[in-house]
Amino acid sequence: MSEYVVELKNITKRFPGVVALKNMSIGIRPGEIHGLIGENGAGKSTLIKVLTGVHTPEEGEIYVDGQKVVFHNPVQSREAGIACVYQELNIVKQLSVTDNVFMGRAVKKNGLLDYPRMYEEAKQALTTLGHPEIDVKMECGKLGTGQQQMVEIAKAVSLDAKLIIMDEPTSSLGKEEINQLMETVRGLKAKGVAILFVSHKLEELFELCDRVTVMRDGEHIVTQDIGDMTEDSLINAMVGRTLDNLYPKEFGVKGDVWLEARNLNEAGVLHDVSFKAYGGQITGFAGLVGAGRTETMRAIFGADRLDSGEIYVKGEKVHIRTPKDAIKKKIAFLTEDRKGQGLVLSLDVRTNLILANMKGFSNGPFLNKGKIEKSGQDNVESLRIKTPSLDEVTAQLSGGNQQKVVIGKWVNTDADIFIFDEPTRGIDVGAKIEVYHVMNDLVKAGKCVIMVSSELPEILAMSDHVVVMRGGRVMANIDRDTPHFNSEDIMKAAWGGELD
Repeated sequence: MSEYVVELKNITKRFPGVVALKNMSIGIRPGEIHGLIGENGAGKSTLIKVLTGVHTPEEGEIYVDGQKVVFHNPVQSREAGIACVYQELNIVKQLSVTDNVFMGRAVKKNGLLDYPRMYEEAKQALTTLGHPEIDVKMECGKLGTGQQQMVEIAKAVSLDAKLIIMDEPTSSLGKEEINQLMETVRGLKAKGVAILFVSHKLEELFELCDRVTVMRDGEHIVTQDIGDMTEDSLINAMVGRTLDNLYPKEFGVKGDVWLEARNLNEAGVLHDVSFKAYGGQITGFAGLVGAGRTETMRAIFGADRLDSGEIYVKGEKVHIRTPKDAIKKKIAFLTEDRKGQGLVLSLDVRTNLILANMKGFSNGPFLNKGKIEKSGQDNVESLRIKTPSLDEVTAQLSGGNQQKVVIGKWVNTDADIFIFDEPTRGIDVGAKIEVYHVMNDLVKAGKCVIMVSSELPEILAMSDHVVVMRGGRVMANIDRDTPHFNSEDIMKAAWGGELD
């Protein structure tokens, strides 16, 4: 009997121009929470696709309960007891919870859908996960993100999965939802289910996992008990070097007010929001989920319509009704949703990098191909975008490298004001540092940078000034050189408390 419920041995998977996995091996034990970590482009996504039957490797072997198997499609993987909860939830929001749980494998009786049985089994699965309150007949679109994720996990539980892969499961969740998810994962472990927990958040791995496997450049680097590792040793294994400074803050010269909001109002969303952001500085926006930070940025960029309020750019009152107006005023907006709003995934890397400034890459009515090529190569080098070539379809890149393409797109404009909304969400430590260096370069060039982040250490490390929001209102404005510039006071303001 094998000690592993699922084991990969010497897996190699090639794509045109790149070896995504090279002699990769990993074994997951029953009832184990096994962490998987690596930089973007390390091969984690390809490994998941091999496990779930999306890709068939050219070399190597897969074993389930000690028996060699070959997966040619996801159905075969699922029948072998392997399920995956992806970072981008595969929920059909117009369908009920039960319909989503039984998607592609509906139970029938006398040729008709057996809803009574499916309702019961869906309810049992959710009860097992500690969420009996979720109505199995409700449309999934009416559930919160955390509950939708529980529906995805219930789908895996109802399959009687031996191994559940969780790909960045906390990336879109609030603190309370994360705590609920972790309790659910621990409950599955107690029932003997194996969990492969893929995350960029080191604190989650140390809190939750029994062992962790580190990948780099498609290869296995180390598998070790989490208790025998430190944050430094884990990072060193990931990136092949020590990272003495996770937050390489550099200071620009504080300039004039380049962006000012006065009493911005949007019915039910924003209430008298006012703040100032300066050239040569990073202005951080902190707050809990739903505080109104993203909504403020969308309103400034013209993506959402304000009911009242004034916006000033370099002291001049401006009227921004559309994103096109904002771009003309030299405002760049790196959205939180890079896939839905930041990129055209079906287009190549080269094209995505110039989307925000095609006029700047034109000679009259024609695009300057030489200029586009040189700029694209410069972006790939400076941002360390891992791609076989500029011709690669952007959808084929890892999440972190897609984020770098979004950054490159806006860096290629002549913007003066850069709004970064959750710029490091879902990317690894090494890629985060590269994003911070981009911000540093911008402020040293005198640009105005606004950073919306749910990571308090990131806010404290990189911001020169912090605006704290709650319920669509500004609760505090805190400069770096004041006594209130600390995690306790920022969180106090985020919860609605008044600072002395």
